[in-house]
Amino acid sequence: MAGFFRWLQRKSRQSSNLVRGSSDNTSASSPSPCSAQCSNSLASSSVNSPKQTSSTFHVNISSSDSARWNKLYDVCICHSEGDLEFVEQMVYYLESQPERFRCFLQLRDAVPGSAIVSELCEAVQNSHCWVLLITSRFLKDPWCVYQMHQALMEAPMANGRIIPLLKDIDRRDYPRELKCIYYINITVQEKSFGQVKETVMHYLQDLCQNASRSN
Repeated sequence: MAGFFRWLQRKSRQSSNLVRGSSDNTSASSPSPCSAQCSNSLASSSVNSPKQTSSTFHVNISSSDSARWNKLYDVCICHSEGDLEFVEQMVYYLESQPERFRCFLQLRDAVPGSAIVSELCEAVQNSHCWVLLITSRFLKDPWCVYQMHQALMEAPMANGRIIPLLKDIDRRDYPRELKCIYYINITVQEKSFGQVKETVMHYLQDLCQNASRSN
């Protein structure tokens, strides 16, 4: 009888060890693909979270000692004469902003009787940014293409200074010379004007911030 009870005790100890071993094996197993994916997504979102980025120091681009005033114009508008109405609306929008962006519009601001080539060259050289309104007319206009090349000579590969606007053309017709520069595809007119403003503003803030740091 006593031997029977000793056999029962050994049996219960073996079964409890088996249960403990199986639970240990379960906790040590590798995480499921779902849990791994969730942890990766959380890690990536924490890296890209705006809270992780350093705050940008904004400078007053309109102060009297701003590097903005080193050039006559904030924006030079390059366009075909057939797109003048659209350009005039954009210029009105930019010049009506609190920053009062200074725009060069050839048909409005060029000196009467002056040489076109010299006027275009001076406008490009005396502007911080260049907006290229790329339409089918622009691509066929030698003066527009000339201005585009002048802007590229001033600042090759300069995203932020050269601002191409695509209007009513296929992206396949986008000039190869600008293939490394981001463009704004005009879908909603007011929205595209705002994107131009933000791009110019961002460049001018960077310009003034770098100038203030070097002083």
